Amino acid sequence: MRKIAVLLFLSILLVSCSDELTRARPYVLTTATTGGTYYPVGVALATLAHAQLAETKGISLTAISSAGSLENIKLLRDNQAQFALLQGPFGAWSWNGEGPISSPQTHIRSISAMWQNVEHFVLLTRLAPTGTIMDLDLLDGERYVLGARNSGAEQTGRFILETLGIDYESKMNLAYMGYGPTTNALQDGNIVGMNIPAGAPVSSITQAYALLGDRMTILGWTQETLDRLNSKYPLWDWYDFPPGTYPNQDQLIRTIGSPNVLVTRDDIPEDVVYEITKVIWENLATLQEIHGATKDMRLEIAIQGLGAPLHAGALRYYREVGLPIPDRLILDEPQHVSPTDEEQQ
Repeated sequence: MRKIAVLLFLSILLVSCSDELTRARPYVLTTATTGGTYYPVGVALATLAHAQLAETKGISLTAISSAGSLENIKLLRDNQAQFALLQGPFGAWSWNGEGPISSPQTHIRSISAMWQNVEHFVLLTRLAPTGTIMDLDLLDGERYVLGARNSGAEQTGRFILETLGIDYESKMNLAYMGYGPTTNALQDGNIVGMNIPAGAPVSSITQAYALLGDRMTILGWTQETLDRLNSKYPLWDWYDFPPGTYPNQDQLIRTIGSPNVLVTRDDIPEDVVYEITKVIWENLATLQEIHGATKDMRLEIAIQGLGAPLHAGALRYYREVGLPIPDRLILDEPQHVSPTDEEQQ
């Protein structure tokens, strides 16, 4: 009877383990603050992945908010998140150990370039005589927000201003806030401008434009300033806001943008990343209906602006669809079992 009881217990344990293995694996996708574009697009991606893969492949994805790209790199490092959205420069910085990243993050792998991260450097119109980014060099101690402390917005904002030769530390009285509070502070007159890098249209800018109208200006760029910015990392290109992109905007606004990137850890199984990559590109129309920022996404530019090598699962998908892959993005060759090997096993 004792042997029978032990066998019964082991049988129940095996069934329980089997049930656990068949459940969807809960991977975490870390995004940014809820007032920008990362969070709503991340939620959309997670929802699509869960709907398409949870039952059929046992893969589940959950989106969480964060302080942005810099925190996301730490969450990936500590395995508190397995997928992350990053601003393009952070993809290059993390792999090379440059900028605000002190050491190379060799566990990071790229999945895809996503939508354009558009630079919204905003300034009160009364302080913007030329309407261009160099107007920030004319400030004299006014309060300006580059982003939340240690956020991707703050770090890329510092990099951009430093590259352009703008001494923001002496020109500005820096404040640190997330997108939502920053917009409220601009409306209340507590700051004179803000840096809101995000996919357009971004809700924070929509809210500010609706109340301030032509009293605020999204600063434009010249070819000279764009060339200077691209001197080390050639990531940015022109980005135009057609009239009506934002409330009370009746003229075209020309700024610049760089690709956001979706990354993961190198220890995530190949099949998981392959299926998630496939879901993104085979459901792009649905994703574009959910958020307008993703209208910039196209399969033919899916690997442009990537700073870290491709994950084997993403590499496998892009090869299947015939996308040319540069050597610099190939590090982990996918391993496949041939039909003959399966039969022998």
